[in-house]
Amino acid sequence: MNITRSHRVRRTALLLTAALVLLPLLLPVMAHAAAAASGATTATAASGATPGIPAFAVRNSGGGQTYTLTIQLLALMTAITLLPAALLMMTAFTRIIIVLSILRQAIGAGQSPPNQVLIGLALFLTLFVMSPVIDKVRTDAVTPYMAGSIDTSTALERGVGPLKSFMLEQTRESDIAAFVRMSGGKGFASPQDVPLTILAPAFVTSELKTSFQIGFLLFIPFVIIDLVVASVLMSMGMMMLSPVLISLPFKLMLFVLVDGWTLVMGSLASSFYH
Repeated sequence: MNITRSHRVRRTALLLTAALVLLPLLLPVMAHAAAAASGATTATAASGATPGIPAFAVRNSGGGQTYTLTIQLLALMTAITLLPAALLMMTAFTRIIIVLSILRQAIGAGQSPPNQVLIGLALFLTLFVMSPVIDKVRTDAVTPYMAGSIDTSTALERGVGPLKSFMLEQTRESDIAAFVRMSGGKGFASPQDVPLTILAPAFVTSELKTSFQIGFLLFIPFVIIDLVVASVLMSMGMMMLSPVLISLPFKLMLFVLVDGWTLVMGSLASSFYH
């Protein structure tokens, strides 16, 4: 029962994290959908459509089709269901949450800090790291699209560009080459030509490697403390006393004295823009 409840809490927290990370990008789309509702109502009335029957598209003055609120809301709800996958596959969240989890295990304090706190830390640090990317997407894609100066395809292309640049900076070329070989491709002319279907798994693979390398470096000082305490207890003949019980206060004291949380947060943030 406790395991099931823990899984539910983690899943709920992950959904909330994803929604908060991409909320700045979705708010303009929701505003545009609301504006389209009034326009669709006026267009339906002008076209003589029967009230109460939703029209999926109306003809504009140029002869093209403008999708109404029904289709826009359907597309929006579909995008929301992909938010957790986008959060894990295309942002800094993966590296941050893995390093924090390894750090908690290295300290040996059990479930302290709890999962909710770790996810919250990872969320806000992800927002901090991804804020330049989000601002560039808003400036280059969302704002011109809301102003009507660019179409949907151009907005999507401009919006994906900063995200791909961020992912390419964190992805090893060997990982990209490995997934290109697995897909049967022969390479690309430039890094920007790599599609997201190849870049996303290569990015996650690189993030896993980097996070475990950082976790290994974090583990070393705590392992040294455990070895020293175990050696002292054995030399004193206290073999029945658990070394973990004695080393935990020393590890907590060391971590607090060196201001460990600030060092870890700063190192994680700087690792994305080295």
